[in-house]
Amino acid sequence: MRSRTLLWWGIGLLAAAAALGAVIVFGYTEPPGFDSWWNSEIVENRADWMLTGALVLDHIGGGWVAILAVPLLVIVALLLARRWRGAVFAAVAFLASAALVQLLKNLFGRARPEDMIVVSDFGSFPSGHTANAATIAIVLYLLFPRLWVAIVGALWIVAMALSRTLLSVHWATDTVGGALVGSSAVLLVAAIMLPWARTTSKRIPSRIG
Repeated sequence: MRSRTLLWWGIGLLAAAAALGAVIVFGYTEPPGFDSWWNSEIVENRADWMLTGALVLDHIGGGWVAILAVPLLVIVALLLARRWRGAVFAAVAFLASAALVQLLKNLFGRARPEDMIVVSDFGSFPSGHTANAATIAIVLYLLFPRLWVAIVGALWIVAMALSRTLLSVHWATDTVGGALVGSSAVLLVAAIMLPWARTTSKRIPSRIG
């Protein structure tokens, strides 16, 4: 994918996330009908095993684990695979994603559902957990463009998004916004760094004699 295409996709996804947040926060005094309906359905139908899984993902996808441990794990794995340029690309993408999430959280300041199960930080839109999941998925797919990587990445994003609504810590549209923001951050960084990040250093064979 060309740099210009990546740039326009990144801008488009970020604009879509910002537009979604603006419509939800400034266009409605109450949560939109879909958000209210989905939250009610989740509360009525969630089972204990669902909550257990959601709590595990809450721990993995947030706090110091998501901010430090998971990005470091990805970066170290890339370094061990001798993809140091990919590791730099991943680090920059993680920083860009976190910055955009915090920017939009403070811009919109959306209230979270009142019946949330876990304590979370300020701002419901966009979902930082889902954004982080999307960042990981897109980074790995761009560095390793395989079908199975895309499938696993998509499932990871969906699982994280569902877990946030299962815990009633986010509205459904927050998770959509998070996926858009996380994806846009990676694509914007990729528009500048991807050709360089995909380049692997070649060893110069030693001459004998």
